[in-house]
Amino acid sequence: MVAWNLACPDWETRIRAGRSLIPNLPLDRAKARRAVAVFNKLKLADVPGNPTLGVACGEWFREIVATMHGSLDDNGMRNIREMFVLVPKKNSKTTYGAGFMLTSFLLNTRPKAPFGLVAPTQDVTEIAFSQIAGMIRLDPTLSTFLHVQDHIKRITDRRNGSTLEVMSFDPAVLTGQKWAGVLLDEIHVVAGMAKAGSAVGQIRGGMIPYPEAFLAIITTQSEKPPAGVFRAELQKARDVRDGKSAAKMLPVLYEFPKDIANDREAWKDSRLWKMITPNNGRSITIERLEEDYANARDSGEDELRRWASQHLNIEIGIALGSDRWIGTDYWEPQGDPDITLDTIMRWSDAICVGVDGGGLDDLLALAVLGRHKDTRDWMLWVHCWAHPVVLERRKAEAARLRDFEAIGDLTIIKQLPQDIAELADFVDRINKSGKLCGVGFDPVGVGAIVDALAEVGVAGDDMIIGISQGFSLQQAIKTAERKLADGSLLHGGQKIMDWAVGNARVEPRGNAIMITKQAAGVAKIDPLMATFDAIQLMSRNPEVTTRSRYEERGMLVL
Repeated sequence: MVAWNLACPDWETRIRAGRSLIPNLPLDRAKARRAVAVFNKLKLADVPGNPTLGVACGEWFREIVATMHGSLDDNGMRNIREMFVLVPKKNSKTTYGAGFMLTSFLLNTRPKAPFGLVAPTQDVTEIAFSQIAGMIRLDPTLSTFLHVQDHIKRITDRRNGSTLEVMSFDPAVLTGQKWAGVLLDEIHVVAGMAKAGSAVGQIRGGMIPYPEAFLAIITTQSEKPPAGVFRAELQKARDVRDGKSAAKMLPVLYEFPKDIANDREAWKDSRLWKMITPNNGRSITIERLEEDYANARDSGEDELRRWASQHLNIEIGIALGSDRWIGTDYWEPQGDPDITLDTIMRWSDAICVGVDGGGLDDLLALAVLGRHKDTRDWMLWVHCWAHPVVLERRKAEAARLRDFEAIGDLTIIKQLPQDIAELADFVDRINKSGKLCGVGFDPVGVGAIVDALAEVGVAGDDMIIGISQGFSLQQAIKTAERKLADGSLLHGGQKIMDWAVGNARVEPRGNAIMITKQAAGVAKIDPLMATFDAIQLMSRNPEVTTRSRYEERGMLVL
């Protein structure tokens, strides 16, 4: 039996050269050719002259059609059960997806087989269905045996009773259904919905009875930092592409090579845009993208980022807003994944800790800020804790919090007081290094934390320091801005801090500014507030005058 290796480890070389992103596979060439022939005959109802897809479609998508349908063996088993296509807007993604599903529907031989095209919103549902219905009505032969029901957005094949239904993403509706084939359009839009991940799992479960079943995901990049089911599916596709996973998912990802994507300026060179615009010269041109880019650039940094995510598949690290904190603009370049709690403890001559936390539906945040003993640069690392009630009360952010848990930035506790106990353990470890200069936090409602710290020997007015909030934090805010801008404040590049910094909103008051939880609304900024508390302490230029008793005994190893 021939192995189906879907990895494409040389994808960066291929995409730079404009070559196919699909590796050589042992396809059934006859089935592949037949599928492409059916696809090519479909006509576009919303284009002057109603050209066929054989004329209008880019070769990149025709290859996807051939690969997915050519993966069926003689026993009706599909060797590629899933595909994940990441392609920028204006590359006819929805239109080609509609043609793909109609082609699969027409080639189906299973009686009463259910097919679905699931769109994120009602508007996209209307567009997708109108494309399918238009293709049918422009073909006299198809119109004789395909019954179009506009009011319920369903196509029925009179020959075998199979159906193709176009619907909006609704976890309640998708749960429990069986699928011979289903396409999810723009999965990034629904990633924040409660139970979105579960719904995708249910779709996969509904494919089990059918050996020929498939799940196709076609999407652009997210306008916000990827989260939830979108982040998980995108990472799965990348892992298959890079040879880290053997899942039966075909990854076709039109995104820049890492050296371009990670450079804040490189991707702005329009000469590179052809790499990730496979439909160039058809539904979109580089010249039109250049015009649109100029408008986005002139509208400000936040609009430029949104534009880049949608038209160039640039992955957003921090979501911006017009009322964002100015430090946000300098945050990402200062990230260094080598900065961890261990490295801070090893290289610092002084460490200040900030703590921020509210009720059970809030996060408890710990910020550790060290001062490098040679360069005097500041180094930041954070960790947060959440009670399970947060996942229930903040359903829109539940998937994102689970993501943070998976990468180690957040702990979702099992029971109280696990969070405070673990926080105290971190502070105790720092204190034993002999480098702790103080723990700062909002003095309101922190009795349990103070008690826990006292139990590990961190107590007294010189170590437990109340930090006034509101206007009093302005010094810390301004200090952070300047040190980010001049490069002397570094951080670990943690996703949870990117999120918190992106959530920060500035509230002007006269000649002053405030960053408060009230200004941020329901968005979480707890680790950023903890950071400001630590910065307030470090701004006092603390000096450690005593060595740890562990150092004195020669027992400390960092």
